[in-house]
Amino acid sequence: MAAGGLRQRLVHLDLKGAPPRAAYLRQVLPLLRTLGATGLLLEYEDTFPYTGPLELLRAPHAYSCQELQELLGLAKEQGLEVVPLVQSFGHMEFVLKHREFAHLREVRMFPNALNPRKEESRALVKAMIDHVMALHEDLKWFHIGCDEVYYLGEGEESKQWLQQQENTPEKLCLSHIKAVASCMASSYPTVTPIVWDDMLRGISEETLAESGVPQLVQPMIWDYAADLDVESKVLLVEKYRRCGFSKVWFASAFKGATGVNQSLTLIGHHLQNHLQWLKVASSTPTDVLQGIALTGWQRYDHFSVLCELFPVAIPSLAVCLQALENGGYSETVKENVEKLLGMPNLEIDTFMSTSLGTFPGSTILSLVTQVSFYLKSSVDELLERNRYVTGWFSPYHRKRKIIHPIIMHHFQPDAISLLSKWNAVVQDLQVAMEQVFHNSTVEEWMEENVHPSLQKLQQVVDDLEKAIKAQT
Repeated sequence: MAAGGLRQRLVHLDLKGAPPRAAYLRQVLPLLRTLGATGLLLEYEDTFPYTGPLELLRAPHAYSCQELQELLGLAKEQGLEVVPLVQSFGHMEFVLKHREFAHLREVRMFPNALNPRKEESRALVKAMIDHVMALHEDLKWFHIGCDEVYYLGEGEESKQWLQQQENTPEKLCLSHIKAVASCMASSYPTVTPIVWDDMLRGISEETLAESGVPQLVQPMIWDYAADLDVESKVLLVEKYRRCGFSKVWFASAFKGATGVNQSLTLIGHHLQNHLQWLKVASSTPTDVLQGIALTGWQRYDHFSVLCELFPVAIPSLAVCLQALENGGYSETVKENVEKLLGMPNLEIDTFMSTSLGTFPGSTILSLVTQVSFYLKSSVDELLERNRYVTGWFSPYHRKRKIIHPIIMHHFQPDAISLLSKWNAVVQDLQVAMEQVFHNSTVEEWMEENVHPSLQKLQQVVDDLEKAIKAQT
């Protein structure tokens, strides 16, 4: 039985990094439903098939209209509510990085935030929302982002506006949110906008209430910490309620919140985060709480590296969804997750073992675990802690192709064997990843996580061969 106010459980797909192929997502949706998801929060970013003047926003690997229609149709069949997410204020890098839209930046040098004082900014946001809305049917909610609007108020137009009496950065922020939400209310009166709440938290109750924003949007309160402060969240809900917000959402994290370049998901951290949110939910009136979004960040922003790949985090997502659906975590819940994923011995408090599951993408989890745990450490062990390498085949020796024939036999077989082993593992991983991801994702992940160590090892083996040839 789901915990009282958490009957809506949206799984967030952050498509601004490593967007899975449509065929893989079709495999995954039924599993998400089985695990306890009731909907999807789809953050399209540059993977949406924009057309016309917005076509330049599309990444080369953007989904086609047909792919999305099929995916949305399957979601509907599975009983999954779809909530699109289109950033409309902060995190606008994927738009404002383009020369054609650079004039709409709040600060000329920074592509993160939209200038809220330009009419053209609102026209751009409206065009993006209209494109996305046209592909979706029967929506109840639409997430317009609005989190982490860094450098707000530092643009020239904003500075001029702020010089006027009674104008403040808080009112500047609220005016843009209100403009976007009002536009949505006018064009799509049956769809309720959702906003991330971080820009609202520090604003006084009076300012919030007077802005008119509470009547237009539902805030999504986010916190991804394992030691989330329950009492402060309960007080925040009460504050929002007094301001006039009719409903609130919560946002937890099942991945992508413990390190910008994290490759493995520590389930225990994310489980604790969800157990804390359950405590907040139990102290929140059910008529106020709309539901929860389980976020799965794939990049911290448009320009950062990838964090945990989606298949790697499926066990974490499964544990978190099942904890929410059952109102807690127990041995029975753990056994049920193991059964659903085909994974014996689910590890909660340490990183996942290399045991294979039967869920879509489980091979990727197994091989990424091997690479993350052992590739760098095994190469470093050979190159930095093997005394024959450090003592008789240092950079000095390698540069001059000097090698003692006797010493060579002490580590050449080990180096060749290690290289052969890792080349085989990486080849298997590449094949598994190509079934789930586009080539650009595979290339990026390999360059970040594999090549630095593997190329060092390959270089030593190559230098050895050159040194041996030079001796003979």
